[in-house]
Amino acid sequence: MSRGFFRSTAIVGITTLLSRITGLVRDVVYATVIPSVFMEVFVLANQIPNLLRRLFAEGAFSQAFVPVVAEYKTKRSTEEVRELVDSVAGTLGGFLAILSILGVLAAPLIVYICAPGFAAKEAGQYELAVEMLRWTFPYLLFVSLTALAGGVLNSYQRFALPAFTSVVLNVVMILFAAWLSPYFERPVVALAVGVFVGGLLQVFIQLPALIKLGVIRRPHWNYQHEAVKRIGKLMGPAIIGSSMGQLSVMISTGIASLLADGSMTWLYFADRLVEFPLGVFSIALATVILPSLSSQHAKESPDEFSATLAWAVRLVCLIVIPASVALFALAGPLTVAIYHYGHYRASDVEMTRLALMAFSLALLGWSMIKVLATGYYAKQNTKGPVKVAMRALGVTMILNVLVVAGLWFTGNLKTPGAHTLLALSNGVGAIMNAVLLYTGLVRTQVLRRGQALRGLLIRIVVASTLMAAFLWWFGGDIATWLTTPKLQRIVWLAGLVAGGIAIYFAALWAMGVRAGQFRLQPPATPL
Repeated sequence: MSRGFFRSTAIVGITTLLSRITGLVRDVVYATVIPSVFMEVFVLANQIPNLLRRLFAEGAFSQAFVPVVAEYKTKRSTEEVRELVDSVAGTLGGFLAILSILGVLAAPLIVYICAPGFAAKEAGQYELAVEMLRWTFPYLLFVSLTALAGGVLNSYQRFALPAFTSVVLNVVMILFAAWLSPYFERPVVALAVGVFVGGLLQVFIQLPALIKLGVIRRPHWNYQHEAVKRIGKLMGPAIIGSSMGQLSVMISTGIASLLADGSMTWLYFADRLVEFPLGVFSIALATVILPSLSSQHAKESPDEFSATLAWAVRLVCLIVIPASVALFALAGPLTVAIYHYGHYRASDVEMTRLALMAFSLALLGWSMIKVLATGYYAKQNTKGPVKVAMRALGVTMILNVLVVAGLWFTGNLKTPGAHTLLALSNGVGAIMNAVLLYTGLVRTQVLRRGQALRGLLIRIVVASTLMAAFLWWFGGDIATWLTTPKLQRIVWLAGLVAGGIAIYFAALWAMGVRAGQFRLQPPATPL
């Protein structure tokens, strides 16, 4: 079973790596051709439907839909699975089509609520944001249908194609930004049009695979279907839980619009660098284990369920802890080597570097949330994560209020660098969320506490410290990086990454850590 998990995770990870690489190229193009003062308008117009996407697609819907599909696939006939998919596709699609129309009509109000600072800015950000949101909002419908198709394919152990849909979107966005934007009166609007076109393509490329599986025929509205009602009930708490995190992001976005021009852009580009390891490994791992955990729960195999989840937690610690340390240590070199071209000035680099250092502290929290939440959702328990998310949101909101009050009181609301505090407060909330999810799983005996993880963590921390020392010693200062030729930057950065990886794993090997320890252990092995 371990080999199958590794193979599936590798497939999703490699495909997601391709997605992240093309996404990185896309972001470099953005930074090169779009000034930061206008880039933050696209950040808002793209963020709003993407926040809702995480509720209806990656969040509540996937977490409710995949376990039910896995149960139907295990216990029901192919005809019943087909009726389920047709009913969910028609019902979800109809609801989100109406929501998308309302979003387009209400764009002026949505922009004003989500980014109140735009209305007072002199570069015309508010009017531009309204125009662009009307192009990007329908992406909510397209990406949710994409997630539905991906959830079905994942349940049948088809992981590559759903993961590849992000590559399609990235290629479309690169095309619109690099080649088509000069033909627009305001080049940044081309990015919004690209989101619309890319979303449509993401849906269409998965249809042949669904048709080949024979699990979809004629989508239709059917909320009376037993499983559709059950998914709807499961989605209710999950939407509340997911919305806690998304509300935190929206609050941070609204605050960032009040800060110095470019703050939203700096946060966006820093977040994209954190999303690279998060997507390549953590999201890939969570995607792979959710259908398997759901099947194990349907088969009433609690020991196998626990062993699978414990295995995933160990892998997250092995990969994500050093990744967080490396992002912090290499925040400057990464930002210069990747973004310092065209319109992206040295001041933009410095502000992005600070945000990346703050976000790197949250990478472990976000990664653990992705994996640990599957332990709840696979059991069709959506209420547990809701309670956890509400507590974490409360802490984040308090920190955000303190940040705003402090900046306003000291007269530093427009001071460059204030955005770093927003990144840090969201990181604290993510760590708290992960800790509460973990303790809840241990308390209910879904995860069994043992010495294996504690000993591994000590070794990982030691190895990560040695790696950080190497990166700090040979990394140089940001002033040197800014004056280094472009090609030399890439070579230097690649050497640092390769050296850091070599030192990390060599240190683990010297302390007795072997690859065999990360094979999926027999059921009932404690964490």
